[in-house]
Amino acid sequence: MSDKDIDLFDNDDKNDFDIKKNEYQYATHPELVTYEQQENLGGLIEPIAENPDKAIENKNINYIKLLYPYATHPELMTYEKQENLDGLVEPIEMSPKEEQVEIPDIEKTPIPKEYDKKIKVGEIIVGTGGDAPLENSVLYNGSDVSRKSNGLDTVVINKAGKDLPNNIPPYATQSPPPYATQSQAPYASVTQEADSSQTDVMNYDVLIVGAGPSGLSTAIQIKKQAIQEQRDVRVCVVEKGAEVGAHILSGAVLEPRALNELIPDWQEKSAPLNTPAKNDKFFVLTKNKSFRLPTPPQMHNKGNYIISLGKFAKWLSKVAEEMGVEIYTSTSASGIIKQDGRVVGIRTGAFGVDKDGNNTSQYVEGMELRAKYTVMGEGVRGHLTKELFEDYDLRNNCDPQTFGIGIKELWEIPAQNSKPGEIIHTSGWPLDSKTYGGSFLYHLQDNLVSVGFVVGLDYKNPHLFPYMEFQRFKHHPKISKHLKGGRRISYGARAINEGGFQSIPKLTFKGGLIVGCSAGFVNVPKIKGTHTAMKSGMIAGQELYKAITSGNTPDELVSYPEELKKSWLWSELKSVRNIRPSFHKFGYYGGLAYSGFTTLLGGREPWTFKNNYDHLGMMHKNKAKKIEYPQPDGVLSFDRLTNVAFSGTVHEANQPIHLKLKDKEIPISVSLEKYDMPETRFCPAGVYELIENNGKSTLQINAQNCIHCKTCDIKDPCQNINWVAPEGGNGPNYQGM
Repeated sequence: MSDKDIDLFDNDDKNDFDIKKNEYQYATHPELVTYEQQENLGGLIEPIAENPDKAIENKNINYIKLLYPYATHPELMTYEKQENLDGLVEPIEMSPKEEQVEIPDIEKTPIPKEYDKKIKVGEIIVGTGGDAPLENSVLYNGSDVSRKSNGLDTVVINKAGKDLPNNIPPYATQSPPPYATQSQAPYASVTQEADSSQTDVMNYDVLIVGAGPSGLSTAIQIKKQAIQEQRDVRVCVVEKGAEVGAHILSGAVLEPRALNELIPDWQEKSAPLNTPAKNDKFFVLTKNKSFRLPTPPQMHNKGNYIISLGKFAKWLSKVAEEMGVEIYTSTSASGIIKQDGRVVGIRTGAFGVDKDGNNTSQYVEGMELRAKYTVMGEGVRGHLTKELFEDYDLRNNCDPQTFGIGIKELWEIPAQNSKPGEIIHTSGWPLDSKTYGGSFLYHLQDNLVSVGFVVGLDYKNPHLFPYMEFQRFKHHPKISKHLKGGRRISYGARAINEGGFQSIPKLTFKGGLIVGCSAGFVNVPKIKGTHTAMKSGMIAGQELYKAITSGNTPDELVSYPEELKKSWLWSELKSVRNIRPSFHKFGYYGGLAYSGFTTLLGGREPWTFKNNYDHLGMMHKNKAKKIEYPQPDGVLSFDRLTNVAFSGTVHEANQPIHLKLKDKEIPISVSLEKYDMPETRFCPAGVYELIENNGKSTLQINAQNCIHCKTCDIKDPCQNINWVAPEGGNGPNYQGM
């Protein structure tokens, strides 16, 4: 055995590590002491063993505590290659006469065979070193699991698991305990930059921004191939929401085509697809009447499922974690890292910066997450993707992307009114014939109804109020009967891609690629984008895996768009490319007629209609018809601020406003004067408020209300608003949406 190889049960050198409890007492992570009233650390960590001989004899000594001059949290030891803890933790009391011991290299120390057994309830696995993550581990809530040695990790058993706090997460696949501001930014397995910045850096093979269906499908596809070929590929996913699914909102009806390809045994894995689609109905509404029309072919849902997309994403994340994907929630991506023109990763957002930009006592610096390839799966109008579009000219050869705003409520209704599987779509009233939009109403299990309204953001009337259009829509007799006697239990809104095939950008850049709704893969006539988002992620994962394991990592993965063009995703989007823009070109009735025509042709007409920017073409306020909206009744319809309370939205109040104005004068001098300040209406959360004080008008931004829909960034006629990510974990926390 070399000088650095240490036998777990050899105590010949125990005197070299005779660290006494009364000298070093307890040690902890610096961030833990930032919690309020953290007066007694005694229950959070274990003291250094008082009797090493007895502990070794019982084979349950915390070996790490003999190797290091102070105790540490078990979860710190669960990350790969955590070879040197010196500097990551600090002793609370330390005798100035005591010399620091040299930290031995324990990466070569194998797992003792004695621990290849069933782990008892209450025991905790602590491991360090090695490239292969532990496949199974004890959950801190006392679940039973078993694991096998991979021959690389050092493992010890800590019998004191019951004394650890409940908020310490399970081993390996979850993020570490939150900082004081409740972030879950990773802080283990860090390296230091060679320069003086001392920024923590974590390195991966693939880094994915956004834990939505496209990003998670990318991660699962990579790991699926790696497991099949017994290769080690490190994949990390960062998600700005407090949990996976917290920021995800959709109707939603899922077409399981991509899911069947990615996870064929999804039923055995208990995927949350519990409501098969049954009856499709399509109505054109007038103010008081409805007319049923044949359901357009694209909207047939036989074989599909009505789901909560948030729950589905959470399930996908569990599948990914079981395969070894690292997922960090409450982690916002604040900036892109480039090296010689190539994207090499992202910076995560800092915590504890006050509204004036000053560091507070709670300040925690962000990290650098670096990878061979970075995948942008931020969703619609991602702020970093938008930056990449400009930096790499990714939109030079495509039409502008166009959008709609989707506003949704989840209702609980009386059991006698519930019709699980029923699907209703409408068009027409309350919108005029010049404005694109429509509604959905889906009956789920458990007496739940998902009801929502979509308005195309190319609307021209500055007085139009999308939120109030939705509220009055629910009073139509065809709709209200489904909600009668029920109660609204959740609310949210999200921008939706509507540009389609001709608005797909260049999908690769140096060091990365774009997937899902970040690229605009939505089939608007189907009112679906999850299956296409997943398919794009699967193809991306396939090509990323090939590049990483081949030993050749080209700057751009040109094979990704090439393979996309061979897939059903590409042909599906191409065949419906002219349907949505026909409504902009010909109006409501002309769009209906053209949609029937192109459907008969299968989209094979030799022309493609053009898209334009949604913020262009808004009428002057004096030339547009004013719209009077009825007051919400508090039963079927609600005011905005009341509904925002049902979105779970929370923002740290003392942080910089994440809705940036390029020019603070424009909202009054241009937006108010020309357009009657449409910001106060197109926002579904009441973020923008016109304040009149002594004859002076000012714009007040209530950033704490923001539900991250991105509509302001899109529709502002002056393009004066730039949405950036706030602190990680902030924003809505959608439940069941």
